[in-house]
Amino acid sequence: MKLDEIKNNFDLINSVDWEMTPEEAIALHLEWGPLRSQAYYNSRDNNNETVYFVIDTWKKTPILILVRRKGFDSEELGHFDLPKNLKNEFMQGIGMHKGIYAVEGHVRDWLKKELQV
Repeated sequence: MKLDEIKNNFDLINSVDWEMTPEEAIALHLEWGPLRSQAYYNSRDNNNETVYFVIDTWKKTPILILVRRKGFDSEELGHFDLPKNLKNEFMQGIGMHKGIYAVEGHVRDWLKKELQV
């Protein structure tokens, strides 16, 4: 899946939770922790679905990933490269550490502009 395909899929783009973090997705779907508020979802069950972006820095270059999580299942819907300037800025901002990170700040601004959200 490419960013243009996402941009043209209104159901998918409208389902993206721009505030979701990897930690919160685990808390929501695997019940390992608190949510941003107990009213965020009526219940934590296998029918809840969350679509969100993360940045994976475990490989040599950071990759933007669109994730769909439903219950214990997780599906990567697409992998995308960040522009070079954003890659460098992001990696400097996290101290060059490896991990899975929420999409925030300039990266989120860029992504919303690309997707015309």
